[in-house]
Amino acid sequence: MVVEDVKTYLLGLQQRICEALAAEDGSRPFIVDEWQRAEGGGGRSRVLADGAVFEKAGVNFSHVMGQHLPPSATTARPELAGRSYQAMGVSLVIHPRNPYVPTSHANVRMFVAEKEGAEPVWWFGGGYDLTPYYGNREDCRHWHEVAAAACAPFGDDVYADYKRWCDEYFYLKHRQEPRGVGGLFYDDLNAGGFERCFEFMRAVGDSYLPAYLPIVQRRKGQHWGERERQFQLYRRGRYVEFNLVFDRGTLFGLQSDGRTEAILMSLPPLVRWEYNYHPESGSPEAELTDYFLQHRDWLRE
Repeated sequence: MVVEDVKTYLLGLQQRICEALAAEDGSRPFIVDEWQRAEGGGGRSRVLADGAVFEKAGVNFSHVMGQHLPPSATTARPELAGRSYQAMGVSLVIHPRNPYVPTSHANVRMFVAEKEGAEPVWWFGGGYDLTPYYGNREDCRHWHEVAAAACAPFGDDVYADYKRWCDEYFYLKHRQEPRGVGGLFYDDLNAGGFERCFEFMRAVGDSYLPAYLPIVQRRKGQHWGERERQFQLYRRGRYVEFNLVFDRGTLFGLQSDGRTEAILMSLPPLVRWEYNYHPESGSPEAELTDYFLQHRDWLRE
């Protein structure tokens, strides 16, 4: 296990993604914010705000360590309670300006939990998912085709398993609806050895831009007005609800005394809630929940 190799890859991934998104936006660069954490470690936050294409795009790298894993990391694995840890990863959320361009999220990460007299326990996790406001079948199919291709070298069932895990994880139980149209989600990955798991992390991380940028390029020039904008702001509320109530990464960051600005970077700059709102039947807004936010095999649609 070579932790520095993972760190080098993650820093390079952050750089490549920021360069590509800044070029696509064309209006302004990412600001860079280096930070340190009192308990140990730190990170590099990179944010593009109020751009021509991206209303807010945040791409974070962090490498933190501590003496005790927080509850968000040990609830599912109580045998790790009391171990020291280090965690590193790249996490990003993109909130586009045009309501026809979906929001996207991705992260890839590695944890190491250690205890004196015992072998280190390590695992990888991550994935990416897509959250449209106005669904498009071509975009959904493309997103899942790229995800499936990234998983293909690692086994016939990997994409199907991690797509299902994504559908189950990014689900708002109190709304009884998924956050978006899914993608990939995996955690606690250590089967096959360190090099194989690291290779899978790279496959997922490297496939994010090919999955997302073609969608941005197809939709960023589509005309929109106040109706579409208001619906986008309303649906962003679902994104906020998930991240603050259910997201394990958010909980881990807050419980481990991480940097709040970096942790809450995922939230959109503007959002609204409306009491008991229901879109008109048969409208493009209703199609989002009636068709797109349903369990679907996008590779066969």
